[in-house]
Amino acid sequence: MPWSTSEIPSLDGTRAVVTGGNGGLGLQTALELARKGAAVTIAVRNPDKGAEAVDRIRREVPDARLQLAPLDLADLSSVRAFAAAEEAAGLPLDLLVNNAGVMATPPRQTADGFELQLGTNHLGHFALTGLLLDRLKAAPTPRVVTVSSLAHRVGSIDFDDLNWQRSYGPWKAYGRAKLANLLFARELQARADAAGLPLRSVAAHPGYSSTGLQTTGPGMSGGVLGRLNALVGSVGNVVVGTSDRYGAGATLYAATHPEVAGGGFVGPTRVSQTRGAIGPVPSSAAGRDMAVARRLFDVSEELTGVSFGLPAASGAAPAAA
Repeated sequence: MPWSTSEIPSLDGTRAVVTGGNGGLGLQTALELARKGAAVTIAVRNPDKGAEAVDRIRREVPDARLQLAPLDLADLSSVRAFAAAEEAAGLPLDLLVNNAGVMATPPRQTADGFELQLGTNHLGHFALTGLLLDRLKAAPTPRVVTVSSLAHRVGSIDFDDLNWQRSYGPWKAYGRAKLANLLFARELQARADAAGLPLRSVAAHPGYSSTGLQTTGPGMSGGVLGRLNALVGSVGNVVVGTSDRYGAGATLYAATHPEVAGGGFVGPTRVSQTRGAIGPVPSSAAGRDMAVARRLFDVSEELTGVSFGLPAASGAAPAAA
């Protein structure tokens, strides 16, 4: 069924953190959450762009409850500093939106020596979620939404060369990072269930949204639209990018819909410029491999030094979709 942000219930009394909320999907996500009454912390690497985003939101929602906070997901010391400030505030966190990311960059490393796309898109968010887990536990029905991508379909997890030390391809690396996002969301739900926590972890994809990530991100040059269109065409049979407002719909659906399933994957059920249905969508077989998801979670704890303290679920049954 068609779904729109007008269906988001009141979020008065809730707190949300949105990474990368200074532009694109993150800005639209923060805007709509604030419009519905949530107190939103916009976590950004660039404070000037963050301030512009706050001004833009307040032009539409004058009484928006907004906070701007520095966060560089490519530097675990910055992730720890952000989480320490949240912990010091001592407030429950109802919603964490792991949105920020980089796409198809040249070979680069994070401050901690990880391949940039895996380190930023997955490991940075993994560490952030783990360090904020106590704040999430303090909320009655917390959610974590992690933004994946259709590009997870071209990704694979190679534990022998997770950081691309032998051979690097920008699009293959992006696909790996987005697959890692999806597997993390699913494994986090499995472990929360095993621990008896009310936390709901959901992965979302925006379809093919024409945001700054596509048009101005590193490595975005000739031939990129063709690659993305081919990928989208295999799923939605449409080769036109949607707006960032439309693309954020899947994230907002995952964050607020009362019936969204924990461990699920949601997005536009048909990619198009027009208002369409948002709901559960299929993933690749690799995106349902819970044995790999479990191992990736364990390896990510080792790499980041962040322990969630959550037991692994018994067995390794595949995810439903």
